[in-house]
Amino acid sequence: MKVVLGLSGGVDSAVCAALLQRQGHEVVGLYLENGISETGVTDARAVAERFGIPLDVLDIRQALEAQVCAPFEQSYRRGETPNPCILCNPTVKFKALLAHADAIGAECVATGHYARTKDGALYKGRPANDQSYMLCRLKPEQVQRLLLPLGDYEKTEVRALAEEFGIPVAKKPDSMEICFIPDKDYAGWMARRAPLPGPGDFVLEGQVIGQHEGICRYTVGQRRPGLVNGRKVYISRIHADTNTIELAYWDDLFKTEVRARDFSWLIEPPTVPIRASVRVRHTKWENPACTAEIVGDEVLIRCDEPVRAPAPGQSAVLYDNDRVLGGGWII
Repeated sequence: MKVVLGLSGGVDSAVCAALLQRQGHEVVGLYLENGISETGVTDARAVAERFGIPLDVLDIRQALEAQVCAPFEQSYRRGETPNPCILCNPTVKFKALLAHADAIGAECVATGHYARTKDGALYKGRPANDQSYMLCRLKPEQVQRLLLPLGDYEKTEVRALAEEFGIPVAKKPDSMEICFIPDKDYAGWMARRAPLPGPGDFVLEGQVIGQHEGICRYTVGQRRPGLVNGRKVYISRIHADTNTIELAYWDDLFKTEVRARDFSWLIEPPTVPIRASVRVRHTKWENPACTAEIVGDEVLIRCDEPVRAPAPGQSAVLYDNDRVLGGGWII
């Protein structure tokens, strides 16, 4: 089978190339040029040469700006905590891979995500490295054509395979940050695009207790330095309209009810409440059982056990055991 592989120049996608070839597939590499990585395309070419596969390069900078960077910035300025990878996957990355597959007559696409697909459904990968949360907004037609060769592996095993296969980027460090903000300075990145909101009030239980440095420098769940009445306090809510940040003590961060908008289903949208489990951030340990139902244009999720600091702009992702049912934006 002919497969278009998203070849990033990193270890994961390089090992995917080897595994796909071992399975008998005809692999064509596609490097998505974002204009940020200094060595990405060079490393991708080295991997393609190692395995004797053709490599095409597609400039995605314009799509990345329109579909990911601008919405990410707008969301942050609204006091939300967006996840740009979840924005990017269905609208830029997989859209580009599938369009290229169609253009060259390939049946499927593949990436180095740590998740699994089977019979058109999306499942968690191994617990240590599971990335299914990041793929929650893929469309059913995208999942139907997706191969994920690393779904049954952990990262340590993939590193060992990279050495075994003689991959030229076997020792390349993992990319852990947002591709367009590699230095993790979100506020600095936004300030270069437009002026940031200025200082405002920290509010705890209705009382102003100090000044913050600007809402774009904080996220829900983050601890505020220092103690109040001998206790730690945390960011509970960010009010962009009043430029205030609401604080709470640890116990008050936990919620049993979460609402999500613009829910993207990988199953037929349920007409009655369903039992599932939910993840409200990209963590391995918070996945409580819940009941979810569609109420108007939202999905109402009632958790059996409280979840910590569900943050507007993040995704609430529903699972049936290991299967991903879909995800929406927390409000």
